[in-house]
Formats: sequence, structure tokens, C-alpha cells
Amino acid sequence: MTPEGKIKSMINKVLAKHGVWVFMPVPSGFQATSIDYFCCYKGRFIAIEAKAPGKKPTSRQEYVLGLIREHGGHTFVVDGDDALHYMDEVLKEMK
Repeated sequence: MTPEGKIKSMINKVLAKHGVWVFMPVPSGFQATSIDYFCCYKGRFIAIEAKAPGKKPTSRQEYVLGLIREHGGHTFVVDGDDALHYMDEVLKEMK
């Protein structure tokens, strides 16, 4: 499994634990790159970008994450345990 694949596996477990609805677009060569996860949880829109440890989102991904935040959505870039724990804590606090 790739380093990013390991991160996605950990993200999937946290999202399942909370019962989050998840859509993961399948990348193809015919569209602009997107975010790895689009989710809905307790009426809130959430976008998650998974990255291998130490990697950063592309400029296109940062742009999309910024648009989502501008419109009131929650965004996370998860590249390891600290970011995963933070996302888990935020989900716990959502009412």
C-alpha cells in the first residue's frame, strides 16, 4: 500500500466511526484534479485531502479547499496522526 493509501485507510476508519456520508470521486484524465473526499456530516459539508507524510496539496487543491472554506465548509488536509487526530476531534464536537 502506498503512503497515501495508508493515510486514506486511517481516514476511512475515522469517518466510518462517526457515520459520515462519503463520496470519493474517481480521478480520470478528462477533468481537473479534485479533492479526495467530499462528505456530509450532521448537515455540514466537509472536504478532505489525503497526503503522504510531508506532502502538501497542489495549488489547484488549495484553491478548491479555499473555495469550500469561503462557503462555510470544513476542510482537512490529513498527512499523518496529528492531522487525523485533529479531524477526529472536530467531528466529535459537531452537533
